[in-house]
Order: sequence, then C-alpha cells, then structure tokens
Amino acid sequence: MSGWDSYRAVYGAELRAAAREISDHGWPVVELDGATVAVVTGTVLDFLEVPATLGRLVCARLRADGLVVPVAATPTGAWYYPVASGAELPLELATLRGVTLHTGGATVLMPPSTVPDGWVHWRVSPALSGYVVPDAEPLLRAAVAAAREAADSMITSPGAQRPAGMVVVGMRS
Repeated sequence: MSGWDSYRAVYGAELRAAAREISDHGWPVVELDGATVAVVTGTVLDFLEVPATLGRLVCARLRADGLVVPVAATPTGAWYYPVASGAELPLELATLRGVTLHTGGATVLMPPSTVPDGWVHWRVSPALSGYVVPDAEPLLRAAVAAAREAADSMITSPGAQRPAGMVVVGMRS
C-alpha cells in the first residue's frame, strides 16, 4: 500500500467518524462522497453563511454576549453558523454580499470535508456547545450589529491606503 493509499484510508475513517459524531447529536448528515460530509438544512437546523471579515465581528459580538456557538469555515473565506430552523434572514443582512441563510433542504459541507482549495474546518467546535443548535434570533442580532459596525468603520476610517512603496512620487529619468 502506498503512502497516498494509507492517507486516504485514514482520512476516510476520520471523515466517517466526524459524520457519525455529528449525526449522533441529531444533526441530519449525508455523506456526499469519500471526501465530503454535509448537513441537510430545514428540519433541525439551518446555516447562516457570512464572509470571514463579517464572521470575525459576529464571533466578537457573541463572545461579548457570553454565547458559544459552532462555526465552520471554508478555505475560500466563508463562515457557517448553525441556527435553529425556521428563521428568516433580516433585510439588513440579505442585502449584503456573501450573506445567505441556507434553509429548506440545502446541504452545507461540514468539517473535515475536502474542497478544491483545502479543507472545511471548525473555527469553534460544536463540542464546545454540546452540539446544541443555537436559536437563530441572538445570532442574527449579533450578525446585524456586526454588519452595522463594519459599515460604520468604513465610513469613519480612512479605509485602505496604498503602502508608501506604491505611491508615485516622481519619475526617474
């Protein structure tokens, strides 16, 4: 058996164990293929997807409120928060790029799924919250506040500036 084959066997076992652990806690899991595990939305839970920049602010808000909720992240910068099914995405969030509430039978990849750019991983493990799916309202409230904070900081700060080495100060002859 080559090293690659043994890696694939170990990874497959890890993937199956992760799927089993999530499923044992009542999350509706489907194994899509040998490299990915997903949770189906709409019955037990839905997922709020936000860009990582907003996700960091949401986590800060949740910590300030004393809430610990699971957070999964992709290598492309999407963060996923599980929430109890049945919520609606507030208009203030629905207008933001990269923010989606996955509901109604959508499948969301779970760690340690492999994607073309890397692995889906936990930023905050569901074990830290006992695999309890949080109510949507406090999480959506934190996301709205984080979005407002991000918008306010863009208005009041000078924004991104070019490094000094990038500023043209004269021409050489």
